[in-house]
Amino acid sequence: MTTDKKFKIGTRGSPLALAQAYETRDRLLEAHPDRLKEDSLEIVIIKTTGDQIQDRALSEAGGKGLFVKEIEEALLRGDIDLAVHSMKDMETTLPEGLVIETILPREDPRDAFISRDGTSFDDLAAGAVVGTSSLRRQSQILNRRPDLKVCLFRGAVDTRLRKLKEGEADATLLACAGLNRLGKIDVITHALEKDDMLPAVAQGAIGIEHRAEDVVMGELLAAINDTDSRLRVNCERAMLAELDGSCRTPIAGHAVITGKDEITLQASLLSPDGAQRFDVEGSSSFDKSLELGRRLGKELRDKAGADFPAFQI
Repeated sequence: MTTDKKFKIGTRGSPLALAQAYETRDRLLEAHPDRLKEDSLEIVIIKTTGDQIQDRALSEAGGKGLFVKEIEEALLRGDIDLAVHSMKDMETTLPEGLVIETILPREDPRDAFISRDGTSFDDLAAGAVVGTSSLRRQSQILNRRPDLKVCLFRGAVDTRLRKLKEGEADATLLACAGLNRLGKIDVITHALEKDDMLPAVAQGAIGIEHRAEDVVMGELLAAINDTDSRLRVNCERAMLAELDGSCRTPIAGHAVITGKDEITLQASLLSPDGAQRFDVEGSSSFDKSLELGRRLGKELRDKAGADFPAFQI
């Protein structure tokens, strides 16, 4: 039976955030044709602090949680019923009373390299400028190519592409997942494989947050959860949590399903200038995936040592 209740979906207002919110809405409608109709789900745009800060890196402004703070506050107040997030923007600890139990099927987690003239990453001239707002990307760029320069690139996808076209940088990096969702794969010069640029934890994954006490919403969302994607994302986030990771620390991690009951995680910790890099890899059964993430996080911390510069930021 179709419900008369209207559910409000909270999201940021960027084109990518809206594309993710509409994907969530459409998946809910498809999963519950007898319970939901299109006007049962309203998309509510919420302006976040992170959206308003464009003149400096988020690591200087308070961290990636700035993209979700106002949305989570609206969720706790009951102004919205669910929130759609890019999981790579999420802190590893959620506010009390909120849960993320639903991860949509994960998109391509790789980073897309985009140059103004079609030059590949390896063929960039010494001294070329790469624009990015990500410490993880900055550190890996400088680790591979210390002869390059990195400048701050903030803003939505179209803003960054415009800055590139206008010559503010010779190249930039964006998530393949976002470009795919926006129908902009034609701008990609080439996708960087994980051996060349290990992705951000949970890159390409959409997470749906709701109030833990909202049993009805939990049941609706359970139908659109992708088990494998959730398993991989939670493994990566367990590693990140062990390192107390935020956008202030250059950390990368990527988990894949490598067998019928096997998950493999690769993770890296770097110094912001790319001069130091530590890598770990391990596998486990599905039921030990969180333990795997925590173990590799500890291994990275032990390898780097307490005085590692990234921990001092």
